[in-house]
Amino acid sequence: MNHGFRTLTLATALFAGPAALSFIPTTAVAASTEEAVAVPDASPEVLSAMQRDLGLNGEQARRRLASEAAAARLEQKVRENLGTTFAGAWLNQDGSTLIVGVTDEASARYVRGLGAEPRLVTRSQKQLDKVKSALDRNSKRADRTIHGWYVDPATNSVVVFAQDPSLSSVGKFIADSGAADGSVRVVASSEEPRPMYDLRGGDAYYPGNARCSIGFSVNGGFVTAGHCGGVGTNTSGSNGVAQGTVRGSTFPGNDYGWVQVNSSWASQPWVNNYAGGVANVGGSNEAPVGASVCRSGSTTGWRCGVIQAKNVTVNYPQGAVYGLTQSNACCEGGDSGGSWLSGDQAQGVTSGGSGNCTTGGTTFFQPIWPILSTYGLTLTTTGGQAIVSSWNGKCIDIPNSNTTDGTPLQMWDCNGSGAQRWTFYSDGTVRALGKCMDVAWGSTANGAVIQLVACNGNAAQKFVLSGAGDLVNPQANKCVDIKDWNSASGARLQLWECGGTANQKWFRR
Repeated sequence: MNHGFRTLTLATALFAGPAALSFIPTTAVAASTEEAVAVPDASPEVLSAMQRDLGLNGEQARRRLASEAAAARLEQKVRENLGTTFAGAWLNQDGSTLIVGVTDEASARYVRGLGAEPRLVTRSQKQLDKVKSALDRNSKRADRTIHGWYVDPATNSVVVFAQDPSLSSVGKFIADSGAADGSVRVVASSEEPRPMYDLRGGDAYYPGNARCSIGFSVNGGFVTAGHCGGVGTNTSGSNGVAQGTVRGSTFPGNDYGWVQVNSSWASQPWVNNYAGGVANVGGSNEAPVGASVCRSGSTTGWRCGVIQAKNVTVNYPQGAVYGLTQSNACCEGGDSGGSWLSGDQAQGVTSGGSGNCTTGGTTFFQPIWPILSTYGLTLTTTGGQAIVSSWNGKCIDIPNSNTTDGTPLQMWDCNGSGAQRWTFYSDGTVRALGKCMDVAWGSTANGAVIQLVACNGNAAQKFVLSGAGDLVNPQANKCVDIKDWNSASGARLQLWECGGTANQKWFRR
Protein backbone atom coordinates (compact mmCIF):
# COMPACT_ATOMS: atom_id res chain seq x y z
CA MET A 1 0.00 0.00 0.00
CA ASN A 2 1.51 3.37 -1.02
CA HIS A 3 0.84 6.07 1.57
CA GLY A 4 2.96 8.65 -0.23
CA PHE A 5 5.80 8.66 2.33
CA ARG A 6 8.70 6.49 3.32
CA THR A 7 8.18 3.93 6.08
CA LEU A 8 10.34 1.45 7.93
CA THR A 9 9.39 -2.12 8.53
CA LEU A 10 8.35 -2.90 12.06
CA ALA A 11 11.60 -4.78 12.70
CA THR A 12 13.63 -1.70 11.67
CA ALA A 13 11.45 0.59 13.76
CA LEU A 14 11.90 -1.57 16.82
CA PHE A 15 15.66 -1.87 16.71
CA ALA A 16 16.98 1.23 14.94
CA GLY A 17 18.28 4.12 17.05
CA PRO A 18 16.53 7.49 17.46
CA ALA A 19 18.51 9.11 14.64
CA ALA A 20 17.38 6.51 12.14
CA LEU A 21 13.79 7.00 13.22
CA SER A 22 13.60 10.75 13.34
CA PHE A 23 12.12 11.16 9.86
CA ILE A 24 9.13 8.81 10.28
CA PRO A 25 5.82 10.69 10.26
CA THR A 26 3.15 10.13 12.92
CA THR A 27 1.05 7.83 10.77
CA ALA A 28 3.87 5.44 9.96
CA VAL A 29 2.77 2.91 12.56
CA ALA A 30 -0.41 2.24 10.63
CA ALA A 31 1.49 1.92 7.37
CA SER A 32 4.25 -0.32 8.68
CA THR A 33 1.66 -2.42 10.48
CA GLU A 34 -0.26 -3.11 7.29
CA GLU A 35 2.79 -3.68 5.10
CA ALA A 36 5.37 -5.43 7.25
CA VAL A 37 3.53 -7.21 10.05
CA ALA A 38 1.83 -10.50 9.32
CA VAL A 39 -1.70 -10.72 10.62
CA PRO A 40 -1.67 -12.96 13.71
CA ASP A 41 -3.31 -16.32 13.27
CA ALA A 42 -6.98 -15.95 14.13
CA SER A 43 -9.64 -18.59 14.01
CA PRO A 44 -12.86 -17.95 12.09
CA GLU A 45 -14.59 -17.87 15.48
CA VAL A 46 -12.37 -14.99 16.66
CA LEU A 47 -12.89 -13.02 13.47
CA SER A 48 -16.62 -13.68 13.57
CA ALA A 49 -16.84 -12.52 17.19
CA MET A 50 -14.91 -9.33 16.38
CA GLN A 51 -17.30 -8.61 13.54
CA ARG A 52 -20.26 -9.24 15.79
CA ASP A 53 -19.12 -7.29 18.84
CA LEU A 54 -16.93 -4.54 17.36
CA GLY A 55 -19.02 -3.83 14.27
CA LEU A 56 -16.19 -4.69 11.86
CA ASN A 57 -16.11 -6.51 8.56
CA GLY A 58 -13.65 -9.35 8.01
CA GLU A 59 -10.91 -7.23 6.48
CA GLN A 60 -11.20 -4.60 9.20
CA ALA A 61 -10.91 -7.29 11.86
CA ARG A 62 -7.73 -8.69 10.29
CA ARG A 63 -6.20 -5.22 9.94
CA ARG A 64 -7.01 -4.42 13.54
CA LEU A 65 -5.31 -7.58 14.76
CA ALA A 66 -2.18 -6.70 12.78
CA SER A 67 -2.18 -3.13 14.08
CA GLU A 68 -2.61 -4.30 17.66
CA ALA A 69 0.25 -6.81 17.35
CA ALA A 70 2.58 -4.05 16.14
CA ALA A 71 1.39 -1.65 18.83
CA ALA A 72 2.09 -4.17 21.60
CA ARG A 73 5.72 -4.47 20.52
CA LEU A 74 6.09 -0.74 20.08
CA GLU A 75 4.63 -0.03 23.52
CA GLN A 76 7.16 -2.38 25.10
CA LYS A 77 10.01 -0.51 23.40
CA VAL A 78 8.93 2.98 24.46
CA ARG A 79 8.18 1.79 28.01
CA GLU A 80 11.71 0.41 28.35
CA ASN A 81 13.49 3.35 26.68
CA LEU A 82 11.59 6.30 28.19
CA GLY A 83 11.77 5.18 31.79
CA THR A 84 10.47 7.81 34.22
CA THR A 85 9.00 10.04 31.48
CA PHE A 86 6.71 7.29 30.20
CA ALA A 87 3.08 7.93 31.13
CA GLY A 88 1.26 4.97 29.64
CA ALA A 89 0.12 4.03 26.14
CA TRP A 90 -3.20 3.28 24.49
CA LEU A 91 -4.70 2.78 21.05
CA ASN A 92 -7.05 5.26 19.47
CA GLN A 93 -10.69 4.32 18.96
CA ASP A 94 -10.27 2.37 15.73
CA GLY A 95 -7.07 0.69 16.89
CA SER A 96 -4.92 2.18 14.12
CA THR A 97 -2.64 4.51 16.12
CA LEU A 98 -0.66 4.01 19.31
CA ILE A 99 -0.82 7.06 21.59
CA VAL A 100 1.95 7.40 24.18
CA GLY A 101 1.79 9.67 27.24
CA VAL A 102 5.06 11.49 28.00
CA THR A 103 6.07 14.17 30.49
CA ASP A 104 8.59 16.19 28.43
CA GLU A 105 9.19 17.44 24.90
CA ALA A 106 12.31 15.35 24.30
CA SER A 107 10.34 12.16 24.92
CA ALA A 108 7.57 13.45 22.68
CA ARG A 109 10.03 13.88 19.81
CA TYR A 110 11.35 10.36 20.34
CA VAL A 111 7.84 8.85 20.34
CA ARG A 112 6.89 10.83 17.24
CA GLY A 113 9.99 9.51 15.52
CA LEU A 114 8.89 5.95 16.20
CA GLY A 115 5.64 6.62 14.37
CA ALA A 116 3.40 6.78 17.43
CA GLU A 117 1.45 9.83 18.60
CA PRO A 118 2.85 11.55 21.72
CA ARG A 119 0.59 13.14 24.33
CA LEU A 120 2.16 15.56 26.85
CA VAL A 121 0.77 14.94 30.35
CA THR A 122 1.48 15.93 33.93
CA ARG A 123 2.00 12.61 35.71
CA SER A 124 4.21 9.67 34.76
CA GLN A 125 3.10 6.05 34.79
CA LYS A 126 5.26 5.52 37.87
CA GLN A 127 3.46 8.32 39.73
CA LEU A 128 0.02 6.97 38.82
CA ASP A 129 1.00 3.42 39.79
CA LYS A 130 2.08 4.75 43.19
CA VAL A 131 -1.36 6.30 43.74
CA LYS A 132 -3.10 3.10 42.67
CA SER A 133 -0.91 1.07 45.05
CA ALA A 134 -1.96 3.35 47.91
CA LEU A 135 -5.61 2.60 47.14
CA ASP A 136 -4.81 -1.13 46.98
CA ARG A 137 -3.26 -1.02 50.47
CA ASN A 138 -6.42 0.62 51.78
CA SER A 139 -8.82 -1.75 49.94
CA LYS A 140 -10.35 -3.16 53.14
CA ARG A 141 -11.79 0.29 53.89
CA ALA A 142 -13.67 0.39 50.57
CA ASP A 143 -17.34 -0.38 51.16
CA ARG A 144 -19.62 -2.02 48.58
CA THR A 145 -20.54 1.31 47.01
CA ILE A 146 -16.94 1.52 45.73
CA HIS A 147 -16.68 -0.91 42.83
CA GLY A 148 -13.01 -0.70 41.82
CA TRP A 149 -10.10 1.46 40.65
CA TYR A 150 -7.43 1.49 37.95
CA VAL A 151 -4.82 3.66 36.22
CA ASP A 152 -6.28 5.35 33.12
CA PRO A 153 -3.41 6.66 30.96
CA ALA A 154 -5.79 8.31 28.48
CA THR A 155 -6.95 10.77 31.18
CA ASN A 156 -3.63 10.70 33.07
CA SER A 157 -5.47 9.82 36.27
CA VAL A 158 -6.44 7.02 38.60
CA VAL A 159 -10.14 6.22 38.16
CA VAL A 160 -12.26 5.09 41.10
CA PHE A 161 -15.65 3.83 39.97
CA ALA A 162 -18.37 4.05 42.59
CA GLN A 163 -22.12 3.72 42.87
CA ASP A 164 -22.49 7.38 43.92
CA PRO A 165 -19.43 9.64 43.55
CA SER A 166 -20.99 12.17 45.94
CA LEU A 167 -21.03 9.81 48.93
CA SER A 168 -18.74 10.88 51.74
CA SER A 169 -17.45 7.32 52.07
CA VAL A 170 -15.88 7.60 48.61
CA GLY A 171 -13.99 10.77 49.45
CA LYS A 172 -12.92 9.34 52.78
CA PHE A 173 -11.59 6.18 51.15
CA ILE A 174 -9.48 8.26 48.76
CA ALA A 175 -8.27 10.66 51.47
CA ASP A 176 -7.44 7.85 53.92
CA SER A 177 -5.31 6.27 51.19
CA GLY A 178 -3.23 9.43 50.91
CA ALA A 179 -4.34 9.84 47.30
CA ALA A 180 -6.25 13.13 47.53
CA ASP A 181 -3.76 15.00 45.33
CA GLY A 182 -5.93 15.60 42.27
CA SER A 183 -4.73 12.49 40.49
CA VAL A 184 -7.89 10.52 41.33
CA ARG A 185 -11.05 10.83 39.25
CA VAL A 186 -14.33 9.32 40.53
CA VAL A 187 -16.71 7.88 37.93
CA ALA A 188 -20.28 6.69 38.50
CA SER A 189 -20.83 2.93 38.20
CA SER A 190 -24.41 1.75 37.93
CA GLU A 191 -23.90 -1.94 38.74
CA GLU A 192 -21.87 -3.70 41.40
CA PRO A 193 -19.38 -6.18 39.88
CA ARG A 194 -19.81 -9.81 40.84
CA PRO A 195 -17.95 -13.06 40.20
CA MET A 196 -19.05 -14.99 37.13
CA TYR A 197 -19.17 -18.79 37.19
CA ASP A 198 -19.41 -21.20 34.29
CA LEU A 199 -22.19 -23.74 33.96
CA ARG A 200 -20.57 -26.97 32.85
CA GLY A 201 -22.25 -30.29 32.21
CA GLY A 202 -21.31 -33.04 34.65
CA ASP A 203 -20.42 -30.69 37.50
CA ALA A 204 -22.13 -31.11 40.84
CA TYR A 205 -24.93 -28.84 41.96
CA TYR A 206 -26.99 -28.92 45.13
CA PRO A 207 -30.78 -28.75 45.07
CA GLY A 208 -31.50 -28.24 48.76
CA ASN A 209 -29.55 -30.82 50.77
CA ALA A 210 -29.14 -33.29 47.90
CA ARG A 211 -26.40 -33.53 45.27
CA CYS A 212 -26.99 -34.03 41.56
CA SER A 213 -25.14 -33.24 38.33
CA ILE A 214 -25.68 -30.57 35.70
CA GLY A 215 -26.90 -31.91 32.37
CA PHE A 216 -26.46 -29.28 29.64
CA SER A 217 -26.39 -25.51 29.52
CA VAL A 218 -29.42 -23.89 27.89
CA ASN A 219 -30.61 -20.32 27.52
CA GLY A 220 -30.95 -19.00 31.05
CA GLY A 221 -29.76 -22.07 32.93
CA PHE A 222 -29.36 -25.84 32.59
CA VAL A 223 -31.35 -29.04 32.18
CA THR A 224 -31.14 -31.96 34.57
CA ALA A 225 -33.17 -34.83 36.02
CA GLY A 226 -36.61 -34.02 37.36
CA HIS A 227 -36.22 -36.23 40.41
CA CYS A 228 -33.36 -34.02 41.67
CA GLY A 229 -35.74 -31.34 42.90
CA GLY A 230 -39.25 -29.99 42.56
CA VAL A 231 -40.31 -26.62 41.19
CA GLY A 232 -39.21 -23.79 43.46
CA THR A 233 -36.21 -25.63 44.90
CA ASN A 234 -33.21 -23.33 45.28
CA THR A 235 -29.86 -24.61 44.06
CA SER A 236 -26.21 -23.85 44.73
CA GLY A 237 -23.17 -24.69 42.60
CA SER A 238 -20.32 -27.05 43.32
CA ASN A 239 -18.49 -24.06 44.83
CA GLY A 240 -21.33 -23.47 47.31
CA VAL A 241 -22.39 -20.20 45.64
CA ALA A 242 -26.12 -19.51 45.20
CA GLN A 243 -26.98 -20.61 41.69
CA GLY A 244 -30.66 -20.63 40.76
CA THR A 245 -34.15 -22.05 41.12
CA VAL A 246 -35.84 -25.13 39.66
CA ARG A 247 -38.43 -23.79 37.19
CA GLY A 248 -39.61 -27.07 35.70
CA SER A 249 -39.66 -30.62 37.06
CA THR A 250 -41.46 -33.81 36.09
CA PHE A 251 -41.07 -37.19 37.83
CA PRO A 252 -42.28 -39.93 37.51
CA GLY A 253 -43.85 -40.30 34.06
CA ASN A 254 -40.86 -38.41 32.70
CA ASP A 255 -37.62 -37.51 34.44
CA TYR A 256 -36.65 -34.05 33.38
CA GLY A 257 -36.26 -30.60 34.82
CA TRP A 258 -34.56 -27.29 34.27
CA VAL A 259 -32.92 -24.76 36.57
CA GLN A 260 -32.99 -21.04 35.87
CA VAL A 261 -29.75 -19.54 37.13
CA ASN A 262 -29.00 -16.10 38.50
CA SER A 263 -26.81 -13.54 36.73
CA SER A 264 -23.60 -14.81 38.35
CA TRP A 265 -23.65 -17.94 36.19
CA ALA A 266 -22.90 -18.14 32.46
CA SER A 267 -24.09 -20.93 30.16
CA GLN A 268 -21.17 -22.66 28.43
CA PRO A 269 -21.25 -25.32 25.69
CA TRP A 270 -19.05 -27.71 27.63
CA VAL A 271 -19.16 -30.93 29.62
CA ASN A 272 -16.58 -31.81 32.28
CA ASN A 273 -14.54 -34.75 30.97
CA TYR A 274 -12.95 -35.33 34.40
CA ALA A 275 -9.51 -35.49 32.79
CA GLY A 276 -8.67 -31.85 33.35
CA GLY A 277 -10.57 -30.60 30.31
CA VAL A 278 -13.96 -30.35 28.68
CA ALA A 279 -15.94 -32.04 25.92
CA ASN A 280 -17.61 -29.58 23.56
CA VAL A 281 -21.34 -29.69 22.88
CA GLY A 282 -21.85 -29.15 19.16
CA GLY A 283 -25.53 -30.03 18.78
CA SER A 284 -28.18 -32.57 19.67
CA ASN A 285 -28.49 -35.02 16.79
CA GLU A 286 -29.87 -38.29 18.18
CA ALA A 287 -27.49 -41.25 17.96
CA PRO A 288 -28.80 -44.71 16.92
CA VAL A 289 -28.89 -47.92 18.95
CA GLY A 290 -25.38 -49.37 19.00
CA ALA A 291 -23.66 -45.98 18.95
CA SER A 292 -20.98 -45.18 21.51
CA VAL A 293 -22.04 -42.79 24.24
CA CYS A 294 -20.26 -41.22 27.21
CA ARG A 295 -21.64 -39.63 30.33
CA SER A 296 -20.34 -37.14 32.87
CA GLY A 297 -21.34 -37.07 36.52
CA SER A 298 -20.09 -35.62 39.78
CA THR A 299 -19.67 -39.00 41.51
CA THR A 300 -18.01 -41.28 38.96
CA GLY A 301 -16.76 -38.76 36.41
CA TRP A 302 -16.54 -39.68 32.74
CA ARG A 303 -17.83 -43.14 31.75
CA CYS A 304 -18.59 -44.61 28.33
CA GLY A 305 -20.60 -47.43 26.82
CA VAL A 306 -23.04 -48.00 23.96
CA ILE A 307 -26.72 -47.27 23.45
CA GLN A 308 -28.56 -50.56 23.96
CA ALA A 309 -32.24 -49.66 23.63
CA LYS A 310 -34.61 -46.73 23.23
CA ASN A 311 -38.09 -45.87 24.42
CA VAL A 312 -37.54 -47.95 27.55
CA THR A 313 -40.12 -47.88 30.35
CA VAL A 314 -38.45 -48.10 33.76
CA ASN A 315 -40.54 -48.97 36.80
CA TYR A 316 -38.92 -47.01 39.64
CA PRO A 317 -40.23 -47.31 43.23
CA GLN A 318 -41.80 -43.87 42.75
CA GLY A 319 -43.59 -44.95 39.56
CA ALA A 320 -42.96 -45.71 35.90
CA VAL A 321 -40.90 -43.39 33.68
CA TYR A 322 -41.41 -43.70 29.92
CA GLY A 323 -39.25 -43.05 26.87
CA LEU A 324 -35.83 -43.53 28.45
CA THR A 325 -32.70 -44.70 26.63
CA GLN A 326 -30.65 -47.60 28.00
CA SER A 327 -26.84 -47.90 28.07
CA ASN A 328 -24.19 -50.07 29.67
CA ALA A 329 -22.20 -47.02 30.79
CA CYS A 330 -22.20 -47.22 34.60
CA CYS A 331 -23.34 -44.59 37.10
CA GLU A 332 -23.80 -44.14 40.84
CA GLY A 333 -25.68 -41.87 43.23
CA GLY A 334 -25.04 -38.17 42.63
CA ASP A 335 -24.53 -38.72 38.89
CA SER A 336 -28.27 -38.08 38.36
CA GLY A 337 -28.97 -35.29 35.90
CA GLY A 338 -25.52 -35.49 34.32
CA SER A 339 -24.67 -35.19 30.63
CA TRP A 340 -24.72 -37.86 27.93
CA LEU A 341 -22.80 -37.24 24.69
CA SER A 342 -22.30 -39.21 21.50
CA GLY A 343 -19.30 -37.51 19.92
CA ASP A 344 -20.13 -33.84 20.46
CA GLN A 345 -23.90 -34.34 20.22
CA ALA A 346 -25.99 -34.03 23.39
CA GLN A 347 -28.14 -37.12 23.99
CA GLY A 348 -29.77 -36.69 27.38
CA VAL A 349 -29.44 -36.53 31.17
CA THR A 350 -28.93 -39.37 33.63
CA SER A 351 -32.11 -40.73 35.17
CA GLY A 352 -31.11 -43.87 37.09
CA GLY A 353 -29.87 -47.40 36.79
CA SER A 354 -28.67 -50.53 38.50
CA GLY A 355 -25.26 -51.81 39.50
CA ASN A 356 -22.26 -49.55 40.00
CA CYS A 357 -18.93 -48.55 38.43
CA THR A 358 -17.01 -51.33 40.20
CA THR A 359 -18.93 -54.36 39.02
CA GLY A 360 -20.72 -52.68 36.09
CA GLY A 361 -24.36 -51.96 35.53
CA THR A 362 -27.14 -50.60 33.36
CA THR A 363 -28.02 -46.89 33.18
CA PHE A 364 -31.01 -45.05 31.76
CA PHE A 365 -31.04 -41.48 30.48
CA GLN A 366 -33.82 -39.09 29.64
CA PRO A 367 -33.42 -37.95 25.99
CA ILE A 368 -32.63 -34.25 25.60
CA TRP A 369 -35.21 -33.19 23.02
CA PRO A 370 -38.36 -33.72 25.13
CA ILE A 371 -36.82 -31.53 27.83
CA LEU A 372 -35.97 -28.72 25.44
CA SER A 373 -39.33 -28.80 23.70
CA THR A 374 -41.40 -29.04 26.88
CA TYR A 375 -39.84 -25.95 28.42
CA GLY A 376 -39.04 -24.04 25.20
CA LEU A 377 -35.30 -24.12 25.83
CA THR A 378 -32.35 -23.82 23.45
CA LEU A 379 -29.19 -25.86 23.92
CA THR A 380 -25.95 -23.87 24.25
CA THR A 381 -23.55 -25.20 21.59
CA THR A 382 -19.99 -24.51 20.45
CA GLY A 383 -20.61 -24.02 16.78
CA GLY A 384 -23.29 -23.17 14.32
CA GLN A 385 -25.59 -25.67 12.70
CA ALA A 386 -27.64 -25.51 9.57
CA ILE A 387 -31.33 -24.67 10.02
CA VAL A 388 -33.00 -26.90 7.47
CA SER A 389 -36.52 -26.81 6.07
CA SER A 390 -38.33 -30.08 6.77
CA TRP A 391 -40.38 -29.33 3.66
CA ASN A 392 -37.75 -28.93 0.93
CA GLY A 393 -34.42 -29.78 2.60
CA LYS A 394 -32.89 -26.37 1.88
CA CYS A 395 -31.04 -24.24 4.43
CA ILE A 396 -31.58 -20.76 5.83
CA ASP A 397 -28.84 -18.73 4.14
CA ILE A 398 -27.26 -15.25 4.18
CA PRO A 399 -27.17 -14.25 0.48
CA ASN A 400 -23.57 -14.09 -0.78
CA SER A 401 -22.42 -13.98 2.89
CA ASN A 402 -23.44 -10.32 2.84
CA THR A 403 -23.45 -9.11 6.46
CA THR A 404 -24.80 -5.64 5.70
CA ASP A 405 -27.56 -4.75 8.15
CA GLY A 406 -30.96 -5.41 6.61
CA THR A 407 -29.89 -8.21 4.27
CA PRO A 408 -33.01 -10.40 3.80
CA LEU A 409 -32.43 -14.07 4.59
CA GLN A 410 -33.21 -16.69 1.97
CA MET A 411 -33.44 -20.43 1.34
CA TRP A 412 -30.56 -22.09 -0.52
CA ASP A 413 -29.12 -25.51 -1.22
CA CYS A 414 -27.26 -26.61 1.92
CA ASN A 415 -23.49 -26.19 1.43
CA GLY A 416 -21.97 -26.08 4.92
CA SER A 417 -20.71 -22.49 4.53
CA GLY A 418 -20.55 -19.98 7.37
CA ALA A 419 -23.53 -18.22 5.82
CA GLN A 420 -25.60 -21.25 6.80
CA ARG A 421 -24.08 -22.03 10.20
CA TRP A 422 -26.41 -20.66 12.85
CA THR A 423 -25.73 -20.68 16.59
CA PHE A 424 -28.52 -20.49 19.16
CA TYR A 425 -27.11 -18.29 21.93
CA SER A 426 -28.12 -18.39 25.58
CA ASP A 427 -29.65 -14.90 25.29
CA GLY A 428 -32.21 -16.24 22.79
CA THR A 429 -30.56 -14.85 19.67
CA VAL A 430 -29.72 -16.90 16.57
CA ARG A 431 -26.43 -15.81 15.00
CA ALA A 432 -24.31 -16.38 11.89
CA LEU A 433 -21.27 -14.48 10.59
CA GLY A 434 -21.32 -12.39 13.75
CA LYS A 435 -24.83 -10.96 13.31
CA CYS A 436 -28.36 -11.82 14.39
CA MET A 437 -31.49 -13.14 12.74
CA ASP A 438 -34.00 -10.30 13.08
CA VAL A 439 -37.63 -9.39 12.34
CA ALA A 440 -37.49 -6.17 10.30
CA TRP A 441 -38.39 -3.06 12.32
CA GLY A 442 -39.45 -5.24 15.25
CA SER A 443 -42.75 -5.88 13.49
CA THR A 444 -45.26 -8.40 14.77
CA ALA A 445 -47.31 -8.35 11.55
CA ASN A 446 -47.74 -11.19 9.08
CA GLY A 447 -45.30 -10.76 6.19
CA ALA A 448 -42.55 -8.98 8.15
CA VAL A 449 -39.16 -9.71 6.56
CA ILE A 450 -36.68 -11.99 8.34
CA GLN A 451 -33.30 -10.35 7.93
CA LEU A 452 -29.74 -10.08 9.26
CA VAL A 453 -28.88 -7.21 11.61
CA ALA A 454 -26.17 -6.36 14.14
CA CYS A 455 -27.06 -7.93 17.47
CA ASN A 456 -28.66 -5.40 19.81
CA GLY A 457 -30.64 -7.38 22.39
CA ASN A 458 -34.00 -6.36 20.92
CA ALA A 459 -36.92 -8.77 21.29
CA ALA A 460 -37.14 -8.85 17.49
CA GLN A 461 -33.92 -10.93 17.61
CA LYS A 462 -35.19 -13.67 19.92
CA PHE A 463 -36.15 -17.01 18.39
CA VAL A 464 -36.98 -20.44 19.79
CA LEU A 465 -36.91 -23.67 17.80
CA SER A 466 -39.64 -25.74 19.44
CA GLY A 467 -39.80 -29.50 19.68
CA ALA A 468 -42.55 -29.36 17.04
CA GLY A 469 -40.11 -27.78 14.59
CA ASP A 470 -41.54 -24.25 14.72
CA LEU A 471 -39.00 -21.39 14.64
CA VAL A 472 -40.90 -18.86 16.75
CA ASN A 473 -40.32 -15.19 17.55
CA PRO A 474 -41.79 -14.98 21.08
CA GLN A 475 -42.42 -11.24 20.86
CA ALA A 476 -44.88 -11.76 18.00
CA ASN A 477 -45.71 -15.37 18.88
CA LYS A 478 -45.40 -16.06 15.16
CA CYS A 479 -43.31 -18.40 13.03
CA VAL A 480 -40.53 -18.09 10.48
CA ASP A 481 -42.21 -19.02 7.19
CA ILE A 482 -40.98 -19.65 3.61
CA LYS A 483 -42.76 -16.93 1.68
CA ASP A 484 -45.36 -17.98 -0.92
CA TRP A 485 -44.46 -21.67 -0.55
CA ASN A 486 -41.55 -21.01 -2.91
CA SER A 487 -39.42 -24.17 -3.05
CA ALA A 488 -36.63 -22.63 -5.17
CA SER A 489 -33.26 -21.39 -3.95
CA GLY A 490 -33.54 -17.68 -3.28
CA ALA A 491 -36.97 -17.91 -1.65
CA ARG A 492 -37.36 -15.26 1.05
CA LEU A 493 -38.40 -15.73 4.67
CA GLN A 494 -41.14 -13.91 6.51
CA LEU A 495 -42.92 -13.82 9.85
CA TRP A 496 -46.35 -15.44 9.76
CA GLU A 497 -48.96 -16.75 12.10
CA CYS A 498 -47.99 -20.27 13.14
CA GLY A 499 -50.19 -22.74 11.29
CA GLY A 500 -48.28 -26.00 11.59
CA THR A 501 -47.74 -25.97 7.82
CA ALA A 502 -44.79 -27.67 6.16
CA ASN A 503 -43.21 -24.38 5.05
CA GLN A 504 -42.88 -23.46 8.74
CA LYS A 505 -41.13 -26.62 9.92
CA TRP A 506 -37.40 -26.67 10.68
CA PHE A 507 -34.68 -28.82 12.18
CA ARG A 508 -30.96 -28.38 12.91
CA ARG A 509 -28.13 -30.54 11.65
